[in-house]
This record gives sequence, C-alpha cells and structure tokens, in this order.
Amino acid sequence: MDTFTINSTVQKYSSQPSYRVIKERILYAQHTLSRMFNGTTPAPKLGQAYRNNSYTPDILSFLLEEHTGEVFTYPEVAKKEVIKFDLSETGHSAFPFIHGCLHLKGPGHGDTMDRLERKYLKAFKIT
Repeated sequence: MDTFTINSTVQKYSSQPSYRVIKERILYAQHTLSRMFNGTTPAPKLGQAYRNNSYTPDILSFLLEEHTGEVFTYPEVAKKEVIKFDLSETGHSAFPFIHGCLHLKGPGHGDTMDRLERKYLKAFKIT
C-alpha cells in the first residue's frame, strides 16, 4: 500500500524536493498522507469551515486518523507568504508542506514551529 499520494487542481507544481522524503522524515514511513496542490478558490471556504479563518491560507493540514492526514497547499498564496523567508521557487513549494507536516505531528505556531521549520529547511537543503 502506498502511503503517499500527490494530487493537483493546478496545472503546474514543483516536484522537487521529494515530498515523500520530507513526509517520511517528519511523519515517518507508516503515516499515510495525501498532498493536494490547489488553486485559491476552495481555500477560504475550507479555512472558514474547519479553522474558523476568514483569510485565504497557504496551507491547510488535517489529521484524519492517528497516522493518516491530508495537506492542502495553495502555491499562489504561498508565493506571497514565503517571500519574507527569501526562498527559491522550490522553497515556495516545500516550506508550506514542511509546515503542514509539522502541524500534523503536533506543534502549533510559535517558537517550536519556527525552530523545526528552520531545521528541516536546512536538512533538506531548501533555499
């Protein structure tokens, strides 16, 4: 059984770095995860319904069961959000995925999340 799938509603998304490797390093191999690349249309509706947010998020992650989750990323929104980190195009795609995987593992926003994001950006040589 494959424990990682990628789906997309956008025409183009970065296939690098290996999202499977990131997923397995952060969440372990047995964790089943689906990554969805989306346009911006459903983001506000999902954010409002599940997170009580009125803005368009760059990432939404959902833990469905103990070792099963989904990560929805919105590349166009992420490009705007991660400019402050001065990341490459690959980084624009990888950073939100790392962030979403970390949320599935447990940390909320704050110092711990920031430290772990920097750790994984460095570990995966994402610039």
